[in-house]
Amino acid sequence: MTSNKLLTLVLLRQAPRILLGMKKRGFGVGRWNGFGGKVEPGETIEAAARRELLEESCIVCDDLKEVGLLKFEFLGEPQILEVHVFTSNNFKGEPKETEEMRPQWFEEKSLPFDQMWPDDVLWFPLLLSGKRFSGYFVFEGLDKIIKYDLEETKNIKDSVIS
Repeated sequence: MTSNKLLTLVLLRQAPRILLGMKKRGFGVGRWNGFGGKVEPGETIEAAARRELLEESCIVCDDLKEVGLLKFEFLGEPQILEVHVFTSNNFKGEPKETEEMRPQWFEEKSLPFDQMWPDDVLWFPLLLSGKRFSGYFVFEGLDKIIKYDLEETKNIKDSVIS
């Protein structure tokens, strides 16, 4: 029986730019990604997203919009990673490098997909076009997607991908 591990991912936008961070340690090290992490016991998913964003980039954001729900299965691992994706263009502060992440603005038209998670190239177009989405990705190792489902959704909670 598998269980879900609740995680958050925040992508800040100032069109035509998006803020990514180079992961400096831990899971995903060496990849550009959004900011986020584990939801702690007793913490709401949105509160966890705000806390992780602050810890990893020194940015305060009280105006997050949940736009995606992504689930990741890594063959041989007991937990499904359930990632709640948030975005905002309304935040305070300048991104600063932390022990975990090195933030950098990228043009939305030239994202470094070759240095990001392999699934990002599939769902980022939905995010960038303002759509809500849900997906389920099955990985063999950390670099190979062997199966996935991805759909645009009207409401994250109504996703048919369970």
